[in-house]
Amino acid sequence: MTEFFVLGALECRSRVRPVSISGTLQRTLLATLIAAEGNPVSVESLVTELWDDSPPPQWENALQAHVSRLRRRLDAVADARPARLIVQYSGYCLSTHEDAVDAKVFMRELRNARFCGAADPRRAADVLRSVLSLWRGNAFDLVIQGPLCRTVAQRYEAARLVALETLFDLELRSGRHADIIPMLSELVESPSLNERFCEQLMIALYRSGQQAVALSAYRRMRERLDDELGVEPTLTLRNLFNAILVHHPALRVGADHAVLRTLRHYPPSSTSRSRRRVKSDITAAA
Repeated sequence: MTEFFVLGALECRSRVRPVSISGTLQRTLLATLIAAEGNPVSVESLVTELWDDSPPPQWENALQAHVSRLRRRLDAVADARPARLIVQYSGYCLSTHEDAVDAKVFMRELRNARFCGAADPRRAADVLRSVLSLWRGNAFDLVIQGPLCRTVAQRYEAARLVALETLFDLELRSGRHADIIPMLSELVESPSLNERFCEQLMIALYRSGQQAVALSAYRRMRERLDDELGVEPTLTLRNLFNAILVHHPALRVGADHAVLRTLRHYPPSSTSRSRRRVKSDITAAA
């Protein structure tokens, strides 16, 4: 089976022999056809993807030459399940086996994991860990991307973010909070300022007996949001901070932490004892 990998640098592999797709325009053409996910791509769209607003004078001949060259490379693979570059009335289409494109496999397994997550969170988490390992870099990396490739790349990247957030929620539900602390710690310090990751890290730390560190993670996120964006943390994150201070039952191991996201407001305790505990926790986290 000829396989295509776009969750990172574009690659084409065969179980019979390697398939070399060289040249900027050849790689862009292949990436565009893969991004279409089996749907035909019009001639006009291909011209835009390959040359933007500056096609060559004889662009019809140039496009046909690139299509023919790519087809010959794919047809030369003596494969049991080869990919086929097909000409249709509405454009060009790349026909592949359903498991031949890593992005297709990723999107399908993400849907399946989210569907079965409620019934079997541990199994769904294992599925997500497996398909997240398909990512080797940015989607369609090292390809000169036109409008179609950019749009699809953004969709895949957004799905990757959903997969990570879903994975960490499932791991928290499965009681594997300690396992996700290193990865979450790295993600929280990344430039993205993802508050959901910070929320999940705080819960994982709290359940691992590190309440002071959890509070410190919140303070660090609050400072970065203020310094870099000039905004406050979301109500959800502020409520979680307060919930940690008063040891909300939803934070216990085995409890459903997601209920904290539905709270409109969760004020901290106002007793002097709680205030002393808050001061002590924050001081220890400093």
